[in-house]
Amino acid sequence: MKKVLVVCGNGLGSSFIVEMNVKKILAELGIDAEVNHTDLASSKSEQADLYIGSADIVEQLNDGTRNVVGLNNLLDNEAIKDVLRSNL
Repeated sequence: MKKVLVVCGNGLGSSFIVEMNVKKILAELGIDAEVNHTDLASSKSEQADLYIGSADIVEQLNDGTRNVVGLNNLLDNEAIKDVLRSNL
């Protein structure tokens, strides 16, 4: 099963909202994946198939081996849907 990790600065509000939207979109697309949210510091030690977060924060995870996608607008469900389709 694929794992998606939604990342924000503190791992509270925005990442939780995006996590709920990601789960809803995955269900619509018929894609089975585990979805969690966390803060930036913790995310550096977690393994996932896809890391999603705001563009200004999540790029700090890009070490050349991780599949990292930064969103300009965390509430843009169409952008999230495009990211999930092309990365899972």
